[in-house]
Amino acid sequence: MRYIVIGAGAVGGTIGARLFQGGHDVVLIARGAHYRALKSDGLRLITPETSETLDIPAADGPIPTRDDDVLVLATKSQDTISALADWPTGLPVVCAQNGVANERMVLRRFEHVYGMCVWLPAQHLEPGVVAAHGHPYSGMLQVGCYPQGVDNLAGQIATDLGKHGLVGRAVPDVMRWKHGKLISNLANAVEALVGRADGMAAVVDRAKAEAMTVLNTAGIAYSTVDDERQVRGHKVDVRPIEGIARGGGSSWQSLARGSGSIEADYLNGEIVLLGRLHGVPTPINEVLQSEANRHAREQLPPASMPLERLTALIDARCAAGSR
Repeated sequence: MRYIVIGAGAVGGTIGARLFQGGHDVVLIARGAHYRALKSDGLRLITPETSETLDIPAADGPIPTRDDDVLVLATKSQDTISALADWPTGLPVVCAQNGVANERMVLRRFEHVYGMCVWLPAQHLEPGVVAAHGHPYSGMLQVGCYPQGVDNLAGQIATDLGKHGLVGRAVPDVMRWKHGKLISNLANAVEALVGRADGMAAVVDRAKAEAMTVLNTAGIAYSTVDDERQVRGHKVDVRPIEGIARGGGSSWQSLARGSGSIEADYLNGEIVLLGRLHGVPTPINEVLQSEANRHAREQLPPASMPLERLTALIDARCAAGSR
């Protein structure tokens, strides 16, 4: 089986590197300077224990495919459709992405779709370089069929992931896990906007409480902290790497790169969408979605918004009522 990792940034690069180290056939798909660095010098994977350059095959777009190929999609949600546009629709696709909308989008064109719940603290530092801060494993990955179930391929993917540096688990309820991860990812916009300012946790807690009300009203199951604690018999700690300052999460990194886009529509915006469908006000996540998109559009740096300003906007929106 060959793994084609589409979007070889922080998450995709780490997954591809660990699969390659486990002896699997891997191709990394990247663009621009990152692709050129991968092609000429290989992928440099830095962890708390090691720094290793891996000569993993790379391409900047679709390649001739084989019957045993598996596409691992690790792009941001806003890039899902364009990233898969030119790939054969008969191949299985694993959505190794935040949010819960990707699998449904992909299922419109691809028959065999798998969800992957990713907990993998990493950052894409510069072209050709990925730092993975997890220890003793780089990440924990639950994989299952979409919308539910486990088949032989899901089991094989989980086994392959677990061969080197990752914990892979095949689960029949992968979307329950991804909805639980969605709740935790609501903090991404807060961190991107205000950084790790004192008092940011209060805003995060309000956004999460609002989301749980929405999901409960909609009858959507989600994993809890207790579920995660039971799984983390293989505990993953976040550790510093000498000489590398650890920035923020994926949304923070989007602002830091000045990419012009951010994933808030598929994180906070997912809660807003569900709230509107089920008649639940979502003023907190509305503000976070709107402000994160504005900061990305205007290419403002991460942590450039005072916490007091964000809190004031949220309080005003709550007082006005959700439209």
